[in-house]
Amino acid sequence: MVKFEYDQLLDDFLDYLFLERGCSENTILAYNRDIKAWLDFCDKNDQPAYPPNQTYLERYQRSLHEEGKKRSSQQRAIASLRSWLRYLDSEKLVEEEVTLPTLPLKGDSLPHILNEGEVERIFEACSGNSFLALRDRAILETAYGCGLRASELCTICLRDIDFSGRTLRIFGKGGKERIIPFLGEVSRRVGFYMEKARPDAHVQELFISKTGNPLRREDIWRIVKKRGAAAGISSSRLFPHILRHSFATHLLRRGMDLRTLQELLGHATIATTEKYVHFDLELRDIYDKTHPRA
Repeated sequence: MVKFEYDQLLDDFLDYLFLERGCSENTILAYNRDIKAWLDFCDKNDQPAYPPNQTYLERYQRSLHEEGKKRSSQQRAIASLRSWLRYLDSEKLVEEEVTLPTLPLKGDSLPHILNEGEVERIFEACSGNSFLALRDRAILETAYGCGLRASELCTICLRDIDFSGRTLRIFGKGGKERIIPFLGEVSRRVGFYMEKARPDAHVQELFISKTGNPLRREDIWRIVKKRGAAAGISSSRLFPHILRHSFATHLLRRGMDLRTLQELLGHATIATTEKYVHFDLELRDIYDKTHPRA
């Protein structure tokens, strides 16, 4: 099979992700990038991309490591490739009958979380009544209090907030809608930001810049890093979803059941949510020793 035919099969797969699985544009772009990297690797090494064998896959995984890719990036690349191979096999889009090999990269544990004291320190790093302080505090409170992804924070619109009903409408991966509680300090901080700091703008997005432009995921990441550094937290422990992961683990420790947590996080399957259970068991002793209220 020539590279052109592989490209056609990739296009079919991307259409399937959009039309049948309802994947977001960002997810589809990530799949496209990962699978094209595999096709380029096979083309450069004069190896067939399909059906693959264990040797090719291990060699590819090593090449990702040698390029300096983080383990999480390696895992995502291998997972994308596995999804594509399963699609080709299930749709019978190739003539060869193949048994998918076991991929060489095992799943990682979830990254380290913040304890509750560290979360409070990040909030306190947004001191003062300036626009940036009030906005950033509202963003961080919402990220942790509602367990949101960075992309979800960026797409909250004014019409999604129901202060009287104390709910927040979120559009997650694939545009899937969920309604989550909007209570306590989260509601108060967002309301204060809207009343005292948010400039009049011709956009519906809740979190915007001083000039009235909607924030991007990169902006959320910069805010997390900036406020985390001010709170004395090492940059190596900070990443865009640190508050989301901390939210999930803290709720599990306080007794929340997995099904409820799955709904709050917007996970498509319970298996994704279960990862937090395994991670929490690993950190339980550390948490008990470090958290003053544990």
